Amino acid sequence: MANPPVDELVPGFDEFAVVEAARSGAHDALSALYEHYFPKVYRYVAARLGNSEDAEDVTEEIFLRVIHSVGSFSWRGLPVGAWVCRIARNEVVSHVRRQKTRGGTAQLSDSIADSRQDHVALVETQLTMEEVRRAAEKLPEAQRQVIALRFGSGLSVSETAQALGKTENNVKVLQHKAIARLQQLVGRR
Repeated sequence: MANPPVDELVPGFDEFAVVEAARSGAHDALSALYEHYFPKVYRYVAARLGNSEDAEDVTEEIFLRVIHSVGSFSWRGLPVGAWVCRIARNEVVSHVRRQKTRGGTAQLSDSIADSRQDHVALVETQLTMEEVRRAAEKLPEAQRQVIALRFGSGLSVSETAQALGKTENNVKVLQHKAIARLQQLVGRR
């Protein structure tokens, strides 16, 4: 039986239909998975790494792994998004470990400002983001992961719980503690 065209599958993003088509090798289904999950994965990776060049590279690696592994994906009662987020989390951890081993790379500016932008607002935003990123590094790993998935990737509490293998209540507690701690850390300045 031929796979239905993905443009018929994607409008409401029927996760099951798209994944089954991707598992059977449909290239347009693989593209649909990429297009659907890329924004969340990229935001998560960028929030964790704080460097857009590294975030782009790591996100590319994540989707290569997703494409390579989708054929062996099995439904276990969790949405595909949780599986993709777990791959993303593992790849970010691997990247950070490799960077520590190599000594890291010098960071370039995340973006070159357009001369028409308000430079003061841009600098203030970058300083605030860097301050929050530094403060987040002081959080326990579980709290950092919850913050990155909830606010970096925009996942719901339920999706975050599934991606981390935790209960929704546990995620809510970790999020509450992380936000309170971040407010203390950032509020000191």
